[in-house]
Amino acid sequence: MMEVEDIKTIFIAGAGAMGSGIAQVAAQAGYRVYLRDLNDELVNKGLKNIERFLDRGIERGKVTEEMKEKVLSNITGTTSMEEAKEADFVIEAVVENMDIKKQVFKEFDEYCPEDTILASNTSSLSITEMASVTDRPDKVVGMHFFNPPQLMKLVEVVRGSATSDETVRTTLELAKSFGKEPIEVIESPGFVVNRLLVPFLNEAFYLLYEGVAKPEDIDKAVKLGLNHPMGPFELADFTGLDILYAVCEVFYNEFNDPKYRPCPLLKKYIRAGWLGRKTGRGVYDYSKK
Repeated sequence: MMEVEDIKTIFIAGAGAMGSGIAQVAAQAGYRVYLRDLNDELVNKGLKNIERFLDRGIERGKVTEEMKEKVLSNITGTTSMEEAKEADFVIEAVVENMDIKKQVFKEFDEYCPEDTILASNTSSLSITEMASVTDRPDKVVGMHFFNPPQLMKLVEVVRGSATSDETVRTTLELAKSFGKEPIEVIESPGFVVNRLLVPFLNEAFYLLYEGVAKPEDIDKAVKLGLNHPMGPFELADFTGLDILYAVCEVFYNEFNDPKYRPCPLLKKYIRAGWLGRKTGRGVYDYSKK
């Protein structure tokens, strides 16, 4: 069985904001990292995101040039799955779509050594279902980081129906080696944080939909009344309205409970292409900032 001391090389599928952030965290902890995506443009974008994040750390005096070079030297970008043959631990960080994730796990199972642990960074989907397409369901686990992974301390380690105690223990120890604070969670839609957060954000959209208050005032109410660092719309724009909607849909379908029904206004914004900061427009307009 793979122990945390045996883990030297980590392969990450998906070079977006989460995948590149996890790659940086792993590289900073001294691991050799392969960061993979579908084409060179996506891989290079992920690597540039890491470099920019490190440069901001240098500006704030939290990162040195030597640290930056060390981190970058530990990361290799790739468009191939071949490097997964060298991996002791793999993390899937692709789009939040079960069919796509299951395809990634089939490839993991095909390419990775038999002792390699297969982890998913999913924020809401079933670890058990992903594990079902592999020949090693006992070695499939959730490892849910939060955005941005470089700064957020929590990692939810999610146990699927067949996940072994050894796999959970090793994943918890790996998260600690990253400098994170992991918690163990039994698989359930949304796990812990998103089970609480997503209905809260969705309800904020219902407040806006019903004309109860303006978005900036709803955000102000939450920041000043609940002492949250960000308002619900600021947070939704930051993470992506499409991601929020997708998780709402998962909850609605899994629980078959109308309290999880996505707000129609949220769907309207998505149809307009207003997905948040990443598109320049969400609840707020970022195009001129």
